[in-house]
Amino acid sequence: MSWYRNAVWFVKGLREYTRSGYESASKHFNPADVEVNVAGRSFLVTGANSGIGKATAKEIARRGGTVHLVCRSKERAEVAKGEIVTETGNPNIFLHIVDISDPKEIWKFAEKFRNEHKLNVLVNNAGCMVNNRELTEDGPDRK
Repeated sequence: MSWYRNAVWFVKGLREYTRSGYESASKHFNPADVEVNVAGRSFLVTGANSGIGKATAKEIARRGGTVHLVCRSKERAEVAKGEIVTETGNPNIFLHIVDISDPKEIWKFAEKFRNEHKLNVLVNNAGCMVNNRELTEDGPDRK
C-alpha cells in the first residue's frame, strides 16, 4: 500500500508544489481573501523581534489586532515594538520577555498570561541556531 501512497504524494507534489503548480494556483488567487480585519482579536507571536515573527506581528497590527510580542532580548524587542507601533499606528502592542528555551520560564509565563489576557491565536515562530548539543537540567537540548 505504501507504493500507492507514494505515487499519490508524488502526483500531488508535481501538481501543487512545483513552479507549474504554483503558477496554476496563482491564477485563482484573490487578494481580497487575505484582507481580513482582526480588530478585537488577540495574537501572541514568539520570536517577534525580527524576521518572519516581526513581519507577522506587523501585519496583524496593521489589520487592527492586539499583538503580544514574546522575545528573549528586551533591547531588540523594544526596538521592534517601537517600529511596529510607528508603522501601523496600532498602540495595542505588548512586550513579554521570555526565554523560550527554558521550560520553567515558559510555564510561568503561560500561567501569568492566561490569568491576565485573552488569546485567540498563537504563532509559534521562535527558533535558534544550535552548534553544539547540550542538555539542560530539564532534559531538552539547549544552545
